[in-house]
Amino acid sequence: MGALIAVCASYAQTAPPATHVKTTEEVYKNIQVLKGIPADQLVPAMQFITASLGVECSFCHVENHFDEDDKLPKQKARKMIRMVTALNHDDVFGGKQEVTCNTCHRGTQMPLSIPVISEQTPAPALAEQARQELANLPRADQILNRYVGAIGGADAIRNLTTLVETATTVIASRKTTVEVFDRSPDRRSVITHLPSGESLTVFDGVESWIAGPNRPLRKMPAVDLAGAKMDADLQFALHAEEFFGKLQAAPSEKLNGQETYQFIGERDGQPTGRLYFSKESGLLLRVLRYSASPLGLNPTRIDYSDYRPVQGVKIPYRWTVSHAFGQFTIQVTDAKVNVPVDEQKFEKPLETEGQSAK
Repeated sequence: MGALIAVCASYAQTAPPATHVKTTEEVYKNIQVLKGIPADQLVPAMQFITASLGVECSFCHVENHFDEDDKLPKQKARKMIRMVTALNHDDVFGGKQEVTCNTCHRGTQMPLSIPVISEQTPAPALAEQARQELANLPRADQILNRYVGAIGGADAIRNLTTLVETATTVIASRKTTVEVFDRSPDRRSVITHLPSGESLTVFDGVESWIAGPNRPLRKMPAVDLAGAKMDADLQFALHAEEFFGKLQAAPSEKLNGQETYQFIGERDGQPTGRLYFSKESGLLLRVLRYSASPLGLNPTRIDYSDYRPVQGVKIPYRWTVSHAFGQFTIQVTDAKVNVPVDEQKFEKPLETEGQSAK
């Protein structure tokens, strides 16, 4: 994802003044569709296309010349965007974003136009069985309260002020050290130590940015800020419904051999994500959250495991972040809570956004 943002931002102009949100056609060259939307929504839209078709940027774009129209797939993509927009604004769907690139493509370059033959005969009895199961499932507040108790209780969670973790991850087959600094209520700094220097991903409670060696600082798109805020919230167990809205029970699923309770979040009639809790331990095993784009919802999945107690609070020592276009795993080796964290960890570097753009 970082690489996609970097290349798409490489031909952006100077960041707009705070009093004016520039649109895509004001910031990028040769915009023919997706006009009139905030410029920082263009990259999420491109991410949605790459995930829906299972391709890279170069499938439609000439590398380092994104404004050029030399490639036929780019011209077809414009026609497809116009088609999808027209369908969603037709009376059939009443302006709702019901049809997307993924409706037909499902992760492939060619749309799936032929029905798939099911291996099983439809069984109405199974549908009735599922309805009965949903009726017998516990409420979301009951499972959330159990989760709070499983990780140490509400008082212990409220008393968390900071969390400092040392961890490892694998980048390009190389094990790399990662440092994570969280400070209540909503600040997080992730420092990845690369051979070429430090890569930073920071949320200061208001905005988020990414900075790396030999790359300009880049702001995170506004649609991703809610996710950044969730990741930075040390009291998330107490605030889950604030992030996901109304939680409705869904049929139970197995994750890595564990039976789970599943809840679907919804706000203003739109899905916000899903939460999965272990039936046995009560711990949160998976978060699936959605961020909006002009073309559809981009999913992010986070799997949590290896919970260990740290001064009375259980935290996951391992988590895997997955997008439709890649994933990475963080393995914590050391964690400390309620220790001092320097304010400078959350300060924006002096380099200005777009400084190195060409």
